[in-house]
Amino acid sequence: MGTPSFIAMNRFKVVRGSEDAFEALWRSRESHLHEVPGFVSFRLLRSPAGEEYTLFASHTIWRSQEAFVAWTQSEQFRKAHAHANDRGTQAAYLGHPEFEGFHVVHQLDADRPVAAPAAVASAAGVT
Repeated sequence: MGTPSFIAMNRFKVVRGSEDAFEALWRSRESHLHEVPGFVSFRLLRSPAGEEYTLFASHTIWRSQEAFVAWTQSEQFRKAHAHANDRGTQAAYLGHPEFEGFHVVHQLDADRPVAAPAAVASAAGVT
């Protein structure tokens, strides 16, 4: 499979009291992500509630940034976001979602052995 190399996140500030409706919207929508090459996984994350809002993040793992960009230009993306600007949906947000994209530079997994630090440093030319 190889190591996923790009993580796309959108952060949503959701008005206190709208959290359950926001989660229900995500659970009920058809994302079409499984139809797109390079998609690895999706998670919706919820932080503890703050005074004014609860922070949520959509966290999507892709095999490459190119796969993510292709998703944003696809018919599946348009279908998945067809109702994103509905009045009821936007009323739950404080401001617009904030996008953050990350290249994976280091990864540890429970089911994969980890190289010894000295071997990694040696391979990287660090002494």
